[in-house]
Amino acid sequence: MTLRVRVQPRAARDEVHGQRNGAVVVRLTAAPVDGQANEALVRFLGRRLGRPASAFRLLRGAGSRDKVVRVEGATADAVRAVLGAAGSPGPR
Repeated sequence: MTLRVRVQPRAARDEVHGQRNGAVVVRLTAAPVDGQANEALVRFLGRRLGRPASAFRLLRGAGSRDKVVRVEGATADAVRAVLGAAGSPGPR
């Protein structure tokens, strides 16, 4: 499944902060420098969804706050239940 994410770097704590325009808003303490925020996003999603880092692939948005992440081995319902957001099932 694919998940649209809006990242807000340099936050006070790592947390899901709702949804905006169909994307899950994730606040991260990491800075958006040298891929730190992307790595922190994968670690955060992995902890929340109980998946290893290898289950996540950044499809779009490596240099942007708006990202599309592919999650292997997770259903849209499971992601919604854990993140409280609408992940969209991808065609892959």
